[in-house]
Amino acid sequence: MVNTVGSYETKHWHRRWIPIKNSIHLSPKQKSVIIGSLLGDGTMRVGKGARNANFKIEHGLDQKEYVDWKYSILAPWVFTEPKISYRYTNDRKKYPKSWWFRTIRHPLFTKIYDKFYVKDGYRTGRKIIPSLVHSELTPLALAIWIMDDGSYNQRRVDISTYSFLEKEIIFLQHCMEQKFGIVMRYFNDRGKGYRMYANQPESKKLVQIIRPYILPCLQYKVGL
Repeated sequence: MVNTVGSYETKHWHRRWIPIKNSIHLSPKQKSVIIGSLLGDGTMRVGKGARNANFKIEHGLDQKEYVDWKYSILAPWVFTEPKISYRYTNDRKKYPKSWWFRTIRHPLFTKIYDKFYVKDGYRTGRKIIPSLVHSELTPLALAIWIMDDGSYNQRRVDISTYSFLEKEIIFLQHCMEQKFGIVMRYFNDRGKGYRMYANQPESKKLVQIIRPYILPCLQYKVGL
């Protein structure tokens, strides 16, 4: 039997959604947030049976201020405010794990998704570093990348890049030097993957570039 109520509501919502979908555009600031987050902890997904991708932000419980800040920038693309993600222990006890939000699905996100993900089957696979990073790595995107995955040790900035291949790390080095004049190095961190870092003089230059964009709650990641 056809669910006529559900069918009506779906069609009604689709008619309401079309003008909204066609009226919103990614601002340069929003795109920088997405690019910087995809270099870090952000993810994109095209669900089974879906035509377009969405974008997801998720950070630890102690980074709610950071999640709220990203949400404030991407809010036109999000229907629900940030919420807590819960997990379960082995004995089925519920506990809070992180704060997260997810955007709507949209063709503009699909275009970005198609650049950042290697296809293995239908729209699935590993996140990569695409060539567009060279043109889209703004100071804001760089700051977000470091707020996501950076740390400050021995007066130098380190960036966790474990999920990327060595050739992608080398490309990121090229982007950093060409765009910002920052020389980055990398090493294999005990078999976990590659980790990028800037020595002390280069870290000082890097911090000066991204300092205006670093949230007060995350200044510890760059030694401020």
